[in-house]
Amino acid sequence: MKYKLIFLDTETTGLEKEDRIVQLAYLHDGVWVDEMYKAELPIKIEAMAVTHITNKMVEDKPVFVNSKIYCELKEMFQNTNAIVIAHNSPFDVGMLEREGLSVPNQIDTRKIAMALDEEAKIPSYRLQYLRYYLDLDSEISEPIQAHDAKGDVIVLEILFNRLFEKIKSEGLTDEETIAKMIDITSTPATIRRFPFGKFRGELVADVSKKDKGYLQWLLKEKKKTPDGDEDWIYTLENLLK
Repeated sequence: MKYKLIFLDTETTGLEKEDRIVQLAYLHDGVWVDEMYKAELPIKIEAMAVTHITNKMVEDKPVFVNSKIYCELKEMFQNTNAIVIAHNSPFDVGMLEREGLSVPNQIDTRKIAMALDEEAKIPSYRLQYLRYYLDLDSEISEPIQAHDAKGDVIVLEILFNRLFEKIKSEGLTDEETIAKMIDITSTPATIRRFPFGKFRGELVADVSKKDKGYLQWLLKEKKKTPDGDEDWIYTLENLLK
């Protein structure tokens, strides 16, 4: 296959625009990379509580920019067929781009899972939720830790393979399947069920029939956010036509 698949996950100092990478793991062609880095700003307590990576653990580590792995990724990304595969890929790709790397293509397994769940049966698309909901552990041969970059990549690869096979079963070739996954990733997703608020758990389409005013209000709120929320905006605009 012409595509260069790079299964990747990052752990960071936090979730804001100023935050940076403190751990990066990726798997490519059966070769593992898993390294920790010292960022230019301290790791936030909120991030430590999730990843259990502390400032002391990275105080003697190199910075990510211009490290050996940084240079390897930079060279890989020069290939226009390179694809970063991540769960909620805009976050990981965004982190790489803040560090000065340019990613040619991405596949977001979260968005693919959403798109394939046409009947909205899955309550959550978080990686660890899908891990147990889809019994991905049955294919894991070693103990892994959640919110550890390498552990998440192990789960990510298994999830990707499940999603890949489901799409390929439509009669597509391997390359056509990858191309479709890239296309789904680059297109706003339809959100089918409310994960929050007074209508939590209800289908968005059902709410549009009984409380269109709420959807109109929510659309205005989503459009106020600095970066927007393209999936919600796309979903709400379609329902309110």
